[in-house]
Amino acid sequence: MPDNRKALTILGAGKLGIVLAQLAVRAGYVVYIAGSAGAEKIRLTVQVLAPGAIAATADDAIRQSDIVILALPLGKYRTIPKELLADKLVIDAMNYWWEVDGERDDLANPQSSSSEVVRDYLGNPRLVKAFSHMGYHHLLDEAKPSGSPGRKAIAVAGDNQTDNESVAALVNDLGFDPLLIGPLHAGKQLEPGHEAFGANVDAGTLRQYVGL
Repeated sequence: MPDNRKALTILGAGKLGIVLAQLAVRAGYVVYIAGSAGAEKIRLTVQVLAPGAIAATADDAIRQSDIVILALPLGKYRTIPKELLADKLVIDAMNYWWEVDGERDDLANPQSSSSEVVRDYLGNPRLVKAFSHMGYHHLLDEAKPSGSPGRKAIAVAGDNQTDNESVAALVNDLGFDPLLIGPLHAGKQLEPGHEAFGANVDAGTLRQYVGL
C-alpha cells in the first residue's frame, strides 16, 4: 500500500533538527533527517531521539521531499547542495551566532536578513523564514493541537504568499499558531538582538514584538 503521508526533510541533526523531527513525526509526516556526519553516524541518534524519522544523506533526503528545513549552523550554509533545492520549498530555521559561526560580515549585514543571504546563495526564491525565533526546548514543550488555550505562535516570513501559506500549514500541524509577518526581509525581526528572538508567546504578543 503506498504511503500517502507528506514527506519532510530536515538538514541538520543537532538539537533543533531533532526536535523538529520529533514534532513532524508526531504530526504524521514522513521525516528524513541528514547531518554533516553522514547517515550511518547519526542513525542511532535518530532512532533513539526521534523514533520514526529516517536518517539519510542530504542528497537522498532532499530527493524524497518537497519541503526542506535548514536546521544546521548558519555558517555552513554554503555546504548546502543548492542544485537539489531549485524546485523545493525551503524553510530557513537558522540563526547567526558569532560564537559558533565566527565573525562573518556576510551574515551580519545590517541591510539584509540572514535569510536573504541564504536565499541568494541558493538561488531559490521559495525560501521562507520560520522556526527560528523559539528555542528548541520550548518548541518541544509548547506544541499543542489547534485551538488549545494558550497556544504559542511561530512567525513566518517569505516573499511568496502561496509558499507562506504552505509553511503556515506546517507550523499549525507541528503544534503552533502561524503568524505571517511579511516578506523575507521582515525575518530580520526574528534574529538575535531583536525583541521577537527567543519569543515563546501567543500570536497577539508576537505580533506586537514584530511591530504589526
